[in-house]
Amino acid sequence: MLFVELRFLPFFALVLLVHWALRAHTARKLWLLAASYVFYGAWDWRFLGLIIGSTVLDWVAGACIYNARGDRPQQRFWMTVSLVGNLGVLGFYKYWDFFAESAAQFTAWLGMPISAPVLNLILPVGISFYTFQTLSYSLDIYRGQLAPAKRPLDLALFVAFFPQLVAGPIVLAREFLPQLAEDRRWARDVDVKLALALFFIGFVKKSCIADNVAPLADAVFAAPGLVSTADAWLGLCAFVVQIYGDFSGYSDMAIATALLLGYRLPRNFDHPYLARSVAEFWTRWHITLGRWFRDYLYIPLGGNRGTALRTRANLMSTMAVSGLWHGASWTMVLWGIFHGTFLVLERTRVLGWVTRLPLALGALYTTLVWTVSMAFFRAESLADTRALLARAFVPSAASEGTFIGPSWAWPLLVCLAVVHVATRAGRLVERWTSLPAPVFGFTLGALVALALPWVSLRPAPYLYFAF
Repeated sequence: MLFVELRFLPFFALVLLVHWALRAHTARKLWLLAASYVFYGAWDWRFLGLIIGSTVLDWVAGACIYNARGDRPQQRFWMTVSLVGNLGVLGFYKYWDFFAESAAQFTAWLGMPISAPVLNLILPVGISFYTFQTLSYSLDIYRGQLAPAKRPLDLALFVAFFPQLVAGPIVLAREFLPQLAEDRRWARDVDVKLALALFFIGFVKKSCIADNVAPLADAVFAAPGLVSTADAWLGLCAFVVQIYGDFSGYSDMAIATALLLGYRLPRNFDHPYLARSVAEFWTRWHITLGRWFRDYLYIPLGGNRGTALRTRANLMSTMAVSGLWHGASWTMVLWGIFHGTFLVLERTRVLGWVTRLPLALGALYTTLVWTVSMAFFRAESLADTRALLARAFVPSAASEGTFIGPSWAWPLLVCLAVVHVATRAGRLVERWTSLPAPVFGFTLGALVALALPWVSLRPAPYLYFAF
């Protein structure tokens, strides 16, 4: 079920009305848990067992870790149980076929072919997101930063909370469980104007922008070796717009729906295409994932505490794992290493100077790096990545295939860039939501009317559902 689908409106209206009609806090949480399971089950009921199993596993592991305070070996045992259980399920569904095929290819290259058992598994929607969330619960208890949830209901709702269940933001247990412990109040916990503004902005990003530029990107990536140089860059730029509109739009709508229910989710995007460096970009793009990798992988590896060489190795390792988290393919691993390389170089004299560039030049550099990296991120294979980059950097005047970029595409992309800058520099959202309620409502109605003609009639699945 997509936020931009018509069937989501009656579903959420029913959830919202019943939620606030119930007076008992426990009844509200039970209702939200049931709604979350229905929301997830709309894709495939069979995978609900994985969410419930993960919840039970970490409820038991968290309690055992906490009760074993002072007995570090016992705590490590139960932490290992949580890690093996959660990452084992994730690894099986997401990476089994990838590693099986890679092993078969490698042994064939060595002249010792084997028959690898490829299972063609279906990837459960959102498994990468809720696995990281449940792990944050056990890890924070292990570190002494969190006490276990008092009731299984709270942990179950934390894991399955439908606004961010399938594509984030990745919420940490220590920031969401305290909200579940307190009764929600409409007047205190709900900012209606902010919620409506965020949902509208997210809807426009996804349905009016991302879904409408997607065909441009799809056409180029379908035949990367046949397009002209101009169309290669158009396709890359279109995907840069699509992935931002798609994912940040989902995050905006997730935050808005949670806010209407009285819960606050962390911000996930902060105008990443205005970052002055790749390092700054990763503090603005998918902020909650970057935070997770920083807290639970980069810092445990040693972070910045060791030698310069060790720090660079930690950066490269973290980004390579991040790439593999995004997708089970070597193109994704190389995408992570590509970004890791720039993160390392920006800590040296080679690219350290970029942090001192004016905003416009720094943003241009960062966006160019991100745009080139999309050849790895979006392409179906390494061969397609090489073909597209060859077309992009070796001048070719005409397409050999049938794709020709529409004349309106480049002006549209320029306009979107201007809007991206204006919303940051002018703090337009803050100013809009500070208007009196009647003025805000009239403005919202007018903007909805202007946006309707641009709504895509073919909503595409969210890109991050595949991760």
